[in-house]
Amino acid sequence: MSNESEPVRLDRAGAVARLHLNRPQVLNAIDEATAAAFLEACRTVAADGTVRAVVITGEGRGFMAGGDLARFRADPARGPETAGAIIGPLHAAIEVMAAMRAPVLAAVHGPVAGAGMSLAMAADLCIAADDARFTLAYARIGATPDGSGTYHLPRLVGLRKAMELALLADTIDAGEALALGLVNRVVPAAALAGEAAALAERLAAGPTAAFGRIKDLLRRSWTATLPDQLAAEEEAFRASAATADFREGVDAFFARRGADFHGR
Repeated sequence: MSNESEPVRLDRAGAVARLHLNRPQVLNAIDEATAAAFLEACRTVAADGTVRAVVITGEGRGFMAGGDLARFRADPARGPETAGAIIGPLHAAIEVMAAMRAPVLAAVHGPVAGAGMSLAMAADLCIAADDARFTLAYARIGATPDGSGTYHLPRLVGLRKAMELALLADTIDAGEALALGLVNRVVPAAALAGEAAALAERLAAGPTAAFGRIKDLLRRSWTATLPDQLAAEEEAFRASAATADFREGVDAFFARRGADFHGR
């Protein structure tokens, strides 16, 4: 388990890895050290074949308030360099999240702003507490979105609504986020940890190798032609058909019982 003082804590509960953003004194605002630690944690999880689900949470009153603006104010002349030192590792981490076969679940509460909202959208699934408040706040400080915000937002809500959320930078509540498709479900704040754990355990009990292929198929579909996507689907199914999980799934179907998957 990671040290309590580290900006990102990584721990395990069985096959579930948990990444905790751990700067509650600044609403988990991301600075250079946090970005680097988050990338390291994502790489560690991705390299561990025993991890079958990942949960990302924020300590304290909120998930993440975005970038740590104090880092920019401390040395305005180095703004571009500071931005690069934060964004570079964050973007690398998001690529790792997308490529890992284990499903990634964001469990968010309180402020989910700026890079925090981008990170929540980059996860495969997102569950929100009813006190969550979302804002793509970049325009408020004269900046542009990062953390894959401009990639995932229009894909989740459509171009017109994405323009509204990005240009006006209004804050929306958890109910509206659910209606827009930004989150998968909303739960009472007191139940967030338990609901996220239950969903993560359900994912961790699933066919992890197939999950990885499903993630890849869905993500590549945005830019693939229909013939290319059909070919990718056939390739993925053929690969899945060679796995122990597939054989178990077929046997369970005919036996009319639940499948006992092992992620391989």
